[in-house]
Amino acid sequence: MNAHNIKQRLQLLADKEKAKILQGFFKTGPGQYGEGDVFLGITVPALRKLAKECTDTSVADAVELLRSSVHEQRVLALFLLVRAFTQGDDAAKAKIYNLYRKNTRYINNWDLVDLSAPNIVGAYLQDKNRKPLYTFAKSRDLWKRRIAILATYAFIKQNDYDDTLRISEHLLRDDHDLIHKAVGWMLREVGKRSLAVEEEFLQLHYKNMPRTMLRYAIERFPEGKRRKYLNGKV
Repeated sequence: MNAHNIKQRLQLLADKEKAKILQGFFKTGPGQYGEGDVFLGITVPALRKLAKECTDTSVADAVELLRSSVHEQRVLALFLLVRAFTQGDDAAKAKIYNLYRKNTRYINNWDLVDLSAPNIVGAYLQDKNRKPLYTFAKSRDLWKRRIAILATYAFIKQNDYDDTLRISEHLLRDDHDLIHKAVGWMLREVGKRSLAVEEEFLQLHYKNMPRTMLRYAIERFPEGKRRKYLNGKV
């Protein structure tokens, strides 16, 4: 299916009542992080199912969908790009990674970042220089900063924690709740694989971490230990 066909299919799946709920959930009101985003009201399972049917959709069509003002079209586009990246050769992977970096303005909500950054950016940089992540981490753009930390999930899965910790340290002073949650989540993922590494980082920083970041990082700790961290008595 090409981009036009896919847009038609998505319109058939649209649900106005669900769209209203999603627009509230993804903070699309004036001054909120998702301001102006347009929703059709389609669930993620339905989008995943449709993505599986788009076996012949080109990368160019996926990029056209990514540049849409409609949220679900962008979600579907990223599902398609992740699949094309995963199945592609080195040249295809490089092409998709570069397209992703050139189109980050459209990867502008947390769900879009989370489903794509580890699987494209992190996967591509696994065996390469990771300097682009530090550039993103210093960006004024909220979503580039979230891409920077979420991309390291790919490294965490390979028991490679250095970049997660370094970027987390840089983002300790970030003022956005969505970054606090993302950093805390990645620290928690580090802890699942090496509690010693996570706690070494926490020992240095937990008293100065944003509260939400700390709560996410220690979510799986035993209650007694969790309380000690929250009370600053570790």
